[in-house]
Amino acid sequence: MTDFHLINSSPRPDNRDIPTSELTTPVDVAEYLFRRLHELGVRSVHGVPGDYNLVALDYLPDAGLKWVGSVNELNAGYAADGYARLKGISAVVTTFGVGELSAINAIAGAYSEIVPIVHIVGVPSTNAQKTGMLLHHTLGNGDFNVFSNMSNQISCAVAKLDNPREAPRLIDHALKECWIQSRPVYITLPTDMVQKKVEGARLEKPIDLRYTPNDPEKEHYVVDVVLKYLNAAKNPVILVDACAIRHRVLPEVHELVKKSNLPTFVTPMGKSAVDESVQNYGGVYAGDGSGPGVREKVESSDLILSIGALKSDFNTGGFTYKLSQLNMIEFHSSYVNVRYSGYPGVQMKGVLRKVIDQMDLKQLSLTPGPRPANLIRKSQEDLSGGEAITQSYLWPRLGQWLRKNDIVVTETGTSSFGIWETRFPEGVTAVSQVLWGSIGYSVGATQGAALAASDMGVERRTILFVGDGSFQLTAQEVSTMIRLKLKPIIFVLCNEGFTIERFIHGMDATYNDIQPWKFKDILAVFGADPKESKTFQVHTKKGLDELFGDEAFSSAPFIQLVELHVPKKDAPVALKAIAESTAKKNAQD
Repeated sequence: MTDFHLINSSPRPDNRDIPTSELTTPVDVAEYLFRRLHELGVRSVHGVPGDYNLVALDYLPDAGLKWVGSVNELNAGYAADGYARLKGISAVVTTFGVGELSAINAIAGAYSEIVPIVHIVGVPSTNAQKTGMLLHHTLGNGDFNVFSNMSNQISCAVAKLDNPREAPRLIDHALKECWIQSRPVYITLPTDMVQKKVEGARLEKPIDLRYTPNDPEKEHYVVDVVLKYLNAAKNPVILVDACAIRHRVLPEVHELVKKSNLPTFVTPMGKSAVDESVQNYGGVYAGDGSGPGVREKVESSDLILSIGALKSDFNTGGFTYKLSQLNMIEFHSSYVNVRYSGYPGVQMKGVLRKVIDQMDLKQLSLTPGPRPANLIRKSQEDLSGGEAITQSYLWPRLGQWLRKNDIVVTETGTSSFGIWETRFPEGVTAVSQVLWGSIGYSVGATQGAALAASDMGVERRTILFVGDGSFQLTAQEVSTMIRLKLKPIIFVLCNEGFTIERFIHGMDATYNDIQPWKFKDILAVFGADPKESKTFQVHTKKGLDELFGDEAFSSAPFIQLVELHVPKKDAPVALKAIAESTAKKNAQD
């Protein structure tokens, strides 16, 4: 797989018009681009208007696309990330310089987390760039490539649409790479190129989004090797991670889990990659952060079928995995590893398909594994009869309240760790940013995820858990949710600051404190109709139980915000363990 593509229309950009006599079906460049986005499944385009993209935005409605103006580009990028995780791909439009740089953190996060976003940047005209004009939104040095050079490092393709003869090909290539590699692409659209005529006949043939098939002989050999070790194993398990989701092998994963009935586990980034309602689901494996019985079962296995592993620090419990490569078969998007033997160029999708088809269930050795349930483990606070909503109470209790096909978004911090303790009903989709970990991501992502569900025409509750500190970074995106009439349930965990950072360093340090907000007033401040919104304040277990038992609340008829008060110095068990490990690693020379 190629990490970066720097694509230019030609060594010397040529913005001259194509004579219409040469075109069978003339269409404008912007129309071509947006019709291709619609073809890939995009229905809403996020972004912020700016003078270099305004004319292009006029083309959205005729291409069947809705404009979603966010309150800033960073939030728009987060929203596009959430949208893509549900819809398969997304698009965000920004303006040159100031706009695209505001979004770049979100785009970097999407690159890190393997999320396909088409980032379209309206840029100055090709003539202005050629002559180095001293324009607004530039660095004043005549260099119009500096920002695209930045984005090149966080994009799997860069397409500069500065030549109408090449624009359709560049667009198609960038969009294909975005889909196949499941990572952001960067497309510049100069103001004088928006209305240039190009050949629209290409639109009659959809972009080929098929993955290159494996070499049959290699694939056959790898499948035989996998089956040999699987049949010989005495205690095999399945471990599913993020890249199984990102590289679209969940149908194969689900079938493998159900057909084999092998004990199955997920990593934090793989949460919701399998149906957690099946009897062989064993919980979240994260080294020291694993649930009861999980670590023992996984690490004692003599064969781990690891699907789509992404071994980052928080995803591995602070690098506390204790797994031998001799007991691993690793399936990835571009290679398979069997113990210490590597098979580059063999993609997991084809291999998994044949393993499922050829697997002999009579030869599989099945051993029982842990069966997590949403049982509330008592903390000292709970045992003393306290009514405070502890982390050990909240997350299993949430699991009892969740419904089939919910979308659950959790913020970096207590929420993203606490959700490991929640066993999901069938069809739940989890959205979090475990690897990139940008505080505030979840609010924008909630908007995008809820909008994607709406665009797909399905009724799914979108539920956000975000800390009070994180919420303050991106709270404005609630305004967009209200404007779009989305219906998320937003739980703001009020614990007086940045709890995850307190446990890493500075438990009582002022830099981990925040100014308390009146969160219950947020919806009103952003102009929500009181008849189509509601807020709650919850301080006790009894209050939370009553709220969960209220069908008027649980049915999610409109946007709702819950100010949920939890103890300041309480955290999920997994967070405590990983924060300690992180602090030690940060202190190492």
